[in-house]
Amino acid sequence: MKKLYLLLFFLCISTLKAQEYFPTDKGVKTTENKMVAFTNATIFVTPEKVIKKGTLLIKNDKVIAVGKTVKIPSGTEIVDVSGKNIYPSFIDIYSDFGIKKPKRISSGYGGTQYAAERDGYYWNDHIRPETNPIDEFEFDTKKAKHFIDAGFGVVNTHLHDGIIRGNGLLIALNTNTNNSYRVLDDMSAQYLSFSKSFKSKQLYPGSRMGAMALLRQVYYDADWYAKGNMKNKDLALEALNKKKNLVHIFETDNNLDALRADKVGDEFDIQYTLVGSGEEYERINDIKATNATFIIPINFQVAYDVSNPLLAKHITLRDMRKWNQEPSNLHVLSKNGVSFALTTYRLKSISDFHKNLQKAIEYGFDKKQALAALTTIPANIIENTSIGNLNAGSYANFIITSGDVFDKKNTIHENWVQGSKNVINSMTIADISGKYELAVNDNVYTLTISGKGKNQKGSVQSNNKKIKSKFSFNDDWITMTFNDKGNFTRILGKITKNSTTLQGNAFDSLGNKSTWTATKLEDKKESKKKDNKSDNSPVTVLPVTYPNVGFGNYNLPKTQIFLIKNTTVWTSEADGILENTDVLLKDGKIAEIGKNLSNRRATVIDGTGKHLTAGIVDEHTHIGASAINEWAQNSSAEVSIEDVVDPNDINIYRNLSGGTTSAQILHGSANPIGGRSAIIKLKWGENAENMIYNNSPKFIKFALGENVKQSRSPNGVRFPQTRMGVEQVFVDYFTRAAAYDALRKSGKPYRKDIEMEVLAEILNKERFISCHSYVQSEINMLMKVAEKFNFTVNTFTHILEGYKVADKMAAHGVGGSTFSDWWAYKYEVNDAIPFNAAIMHNAGVTVAINSDDREMSRRLNQEAAKTVKYGGMSEEEAWKMVTINPAKLLHIDDKVGSIKVGKDADVVLWSHHPMSIYAKVEKTIIEGKVFFDRAEDIKKRQAIKEEKSKLINMMLQEKLGGGKTQVPVKRGDRNFHCDTLEELKS
Repeated sequence: MKKLYLLLFFLCISTLKAQEYFPTDKGVKTTENKMVAFTNATIFVTPEKVIKKGTLLIKNDKVIAVGKTVKIPSGTEIVDVSGKNIYPSFIDIYSDFGIKKPKRISSGYGGTQYAAERDGYYWNDHIRPETNPIDEFEFDTKKAKHFIDAGFGVVNTHLHDGIIRGNGLLIALNTNTNNSYRVLDDMSAQYLSFSKSFKSKQLYPGSRMGAMALLRQVYYDADWYAKGNMKNKDLALEALNKKKNLVHIFETDNNLDALRADKVGDEFDIQYTLVGSGEEYERINDIKATNATFIIPINFQVAYDVSNPLLAKHITLRDMRKWNQEPSNLHVLSKNGVSFALTTYRLKSISDFHKNLQKAIEYGFDKKQALAALTTIPANIIENTSIGNLNAGSYANFIITSGDVFDKKNTIHENWVQGSKNVINSMTIADISGKYELAVNDNVYTLTISGKGKNQKGSVQSNNKKIKSKFSFNDDWITMTFNDKGNFTRILGKITKNSTTLQGNAFDSLGNKSTWTATKLEDKKESKKKDNKSDNSPVTVLPVTYPNVGFGNYNLPKTQIFLIKNTTVWTSEADGILENTDVLLKDGKIAEIGKNLSNRRATVIDGTGKHLTAGIVDEHTHIGASAINEWAQNSSAEVSIEDVVDPNDINIYRNLSGGTTSAQILHGSANPIGGRSAIIKLKWGENAENMIYNNSPKFIKFALGENVKQSRSPNGVRFPQTRMGVEQVFVDYFTRAAAYDALRKSGKPYRKDIEMEVLAEILNKERFISCHSYVQSEINMLMKVAEKFNFTVNTFTHILEGYKVADKMAAHGVGGSTFSDWWAYKYEVNDAIPFNAAIMHNAGVTVAINSDDREMSRRLNQEAAKTVKYGGMSEEEAWKMVTINPAKLLHIDDKVGSIKVGKDADVVLWSHHPMSIYAKVEKTIIEGKVFFDRAEDIKKRQAIKEEKSKLINMMLQEKLGGGKTQVPVKRGDRNFHCDTLEELKS
């Protein structure tokens, strides 16, 4: 065991009962060495090792021996537990037991805080590895009882605050001692999350991608510090380095965050133990690929109250499915070989733990795996062999149960923690629960006894009407008084164990004495189960789709060979538009273009009267991401949208229905130097990693104008506040980046700075800038800054005053990605005109039409058509503005953007001329896989309707059966733009 930090206020010794070196005036000081032997029990030493009719011998706080033939020393107290089971007490591996979470600091009138407040620590206040919760730990006796009653003997707790949170404490739930014995380990693990500390108002990071970037920089800085290269003392980095060999437990809120955390860990050769969300079943292959051990909460949601159809229609299919599918999560994890422990974390009440676990078992979760997830696996996570098992030498932490600990009818009788006995339901109290026929004074009643142990309660009915009664059960004696139509009857009797009949004496209102009997009736529910085998059939779990939302795929699309015959082909190449032409798609590529093509293995698609184009490329979008802005600094070059790609966004599917196959998800425009881009293919159903282009060109978002100088922000105090200041930000950062790059290339030691690394890539022409821009003066300014530092701006996006500087743009070599006819939505776009795209094109600028909007991106075909009206563009050149031109701007034109042999088979089949308002996408194909099919889409709509109806019926049945329900929730559809600061958490 690691050395205890607790030496500040106590010393650890080996015996449990007394700190014998402390002086005492309370009596003699003879140490008690108590031994207890539990005999004739079924003992679960571990989930794999079970001893029937065995003996467990304990001495003080430890197990001395366990087996079938244990020699019991004289003087040992012997407890015969025939018919009972003994299990290791459970371990809750993730808790906040005994540690209060700090209250969030109010912003008050102190203004916006950008810098850290703590001297001598890391530059970001949300990095707190030095935190040791022993300073704030207070044993919570009341909460400990709830844990003990549920079978837990040990909790692993920490302060739930910050991104790096410090170490944890391993606590024995021993209510009969003090912290000098309860604290089994004061360095149980290191804890992390993506959530900021409540103790600081520091704004950065303001997003998941910011938190990921911060973690990366912390690890680089910790290594730099460990090598003695930092001039200053940093207590946070010192603590992080000291604790680097501890287990790292990372809390996540959803599947995507689990994969994101694992990604960061892998980059630094750290295998996090991940606190999951309960949604792992949705992406089980990705979860398995992390090779992580998980800690899984079982806070299953209750059914929605769908009795009001008008409210029920607002519940998303994903939310409905979650209620149905979530209880299968443990079974799915186990079946796929994912190691995990269970936790009570996120449960409103610990008393719900067994109920939810029993539900998971009904859904197929194996009981042996359940026991391991509560004993040996959590012990292995924190590398402690003295808990979670009943081997000799382990702590005497065990529970005594009436039977199978996971059975609904089981009773936990006792929970021993460190050899200290906790009686939950006395083994000497008989279980008389059930329904009885009560005969007394020539009348017959129904007596129902419910509950366990001393808490058993009784009620009386006559002809299905409840009669007022008072029932008690103590020391095997039943006493009850009830009032039937004004006639009082008092009964009492001593029960006989294992008897199905209760009896005793009765006294009527006049005091006349008689006898009563109560004969136990067979449980109708149990009888029905025996008679009706169908009741034993598995519960209905609806299948998962990818993604697990409406319009998801039950099976991911596979690459096929397609021969599209006799269609009009818009090549977006020098060949122009080809009539009555065939196109063969094979092995994910465009294999042949011509007439009268054939391939016996191909699926033939009749393209007569239809049009085939390359997939639309959207140079500027904000769909498919969980966050858009890391807004808390004037430069966020260190962050990447690739870290927060969200494959669950329904807008991906909707964009496919409009013919879009590739897109650049840009960082927002909250700061002059934004984050790095993600260039994706809209592979609906694939995970985030598979959507991102292989060897993707490197892009970054810059921004000019009102957004970055916080013109509409009431609390904006961050530099810059003027357009002049924006220029100085660029000059300052590139000057620093040039110096950084020179040092890096010199071969001398240097502190790795992610932000400077990215900016140096721009100077070295390895990364391209897409710049949010409106006003001609600023457009000129950035080109001059770029020329000063000897690089070229790649793209001005929006560029609504591009027509004013088109000649200078062409001379500089920058492209323009603009709107067709959006203007006047803020002051700096008042000079926008719909002829902008055509004027820039005619000046020799490569021009694209982008969306910057989840809806417009579904109709980019029509946006391209507007350039024909405004500026007289030819149809071919107009169509290139949403295909090959944006592909050129993104440096992916060697793969996509046109129909050319050898390029990726990313094509769209249209019902009409692609720029017609009547045109509909019939098929969207990416790399030879069909990701949108209009005929299948119609089937999916009907399937969604039927599935929702099925789930609604199941929820109604749940409510009518007495199950808990929750109020329907309407989730707003995400609508991210350049200035969106919010992020999607799940």
